[in-house]
Amino acid sequence: MPVHRLRSGDDAFRAAIEAMTSAPLRPEFTWRTIPAPSKMAPSTWACTGEILVKDDELASGRLVILHDPAGQESWDGTYRMVALVQAQLEPEFAVEALLGDVAWSWVTESLELHDADARELGCTATRVVSQSYGALASRPSTVDVEMRISWTPEAEDDAAKAPDLAPHFAAWTAMLAAAGGLPPAPPRIAPIAPTHHARAPRPEEVGDAR
Repeated sequence: MPVHRLRSGDDAFRAAIEAMTSAPLRPEFTWRTIPAPSKMAPSTWACTGEILVKDDELASGRLVILHDPAGQESWDGTYRMVALVQAQLEPEFAVEALLGDVAWSWVTESLELHDADARELGCTATRVVSQSYGALASRPSTVDVEMRISWTPEAEDDAAKAPDLAPHFAAWTAMLAAAGGLPPAPPRIAPIAPTHHARAPRPEEVGDAR
């Protein structure tokens, strides 16, 4: 299965992806391409990413980039970023009523930090608290947060040009870092100790995110 799907002759999208993936990113972020969805747009690209500090995975997620030269009404543009962010937080977050607001701030502040101008921005933040009872009562409680975010990157003044996707890619990595408890940091800055303890949820704990 191909790791991306490009419409024949879509050189602008290919060039935008190549420029995006060549830009420097946080040193604790790792990523790899994965098969992209084939029915969401004529051209698509996808990857998974993780925030790793001393081999400890603090957060994980997925990014899909869509391109439809004809545009789609719900996008208000010809490009669309669709992101997933997952992390497991400390049990204290189980009683944090404002966790959704905090998660939303991770999104907006990450975009602002990297000057990633966006429109039609939306986010759904889900908190899952798991607590064991009876014979399993000794197991510690866990709090998983899952954020599904989508936005349209602002295009160049020349509509024929692709938007600069590098700031948006970096903003997604910043969302992962924030969910993992790391403070904001520009590219190539050494990681600092997390502000809260977090790790990426295991697949069997949160299920397959779509």
